[in-house]
Amino acid sequence: MQEVILGIILALDVVALYILLPSVSQRFLLSIWTAFWHMLFPLLGFKLGNWVSIFMEDWASYLSAILLFGIALQLLLSSKNQHVPQKALPILAIMVSIDSFSASVSFGMLNLQKYLFILSVGVGTFLLSYTALIIAKTSIFNSQIFKVIAGVLLLAISIAILFN
Repeated sequence: MQEVILGIILALDVVALYILLPSVSQRFLLSIWTAFWHMLFPLLGFKLGNWVSIFMEDWASYLSAILLFGIALQLLLSSKNQHVPQKALPILAIMVSIDSFSASVSFGMLNLQKYLFILSVGVGTFLLSYTALIIAKTSIFNSQIFKVIAGVLLLAISIAILFN
């Protein structure tokens, strides 16, 4: 179950960015493209995380907690940044997916169920990004709150890892 929750948390940063893009014409394709990259980077991260955990078995949980803590801080510190890069949307999807690599390195070091996590990241990213792109035309939702929620949840997970 924690793999599914972590997968959805990892997709929240996409919502924070895509909710700022009100004039995207191919929302469905962009959502699929983003989900693909959100699945590929964690797969690579899991491989690296498993490899690192073999060599650093005693330190794996501490390294995982430190990585998650750093990602959480980055999300919290960038929650005030409303600047949207003027790059092509496919490149933007790749850029927003890169952080899933570093997060999955730490999850790989924890030996989570890789395919369940990757599937939940992909499905969660697709659903949340498509929803964000649809509602982006309305200013009902505040993208900063998604970054803050994801940051706080990742902070909590990193602290829980340290104390287990």
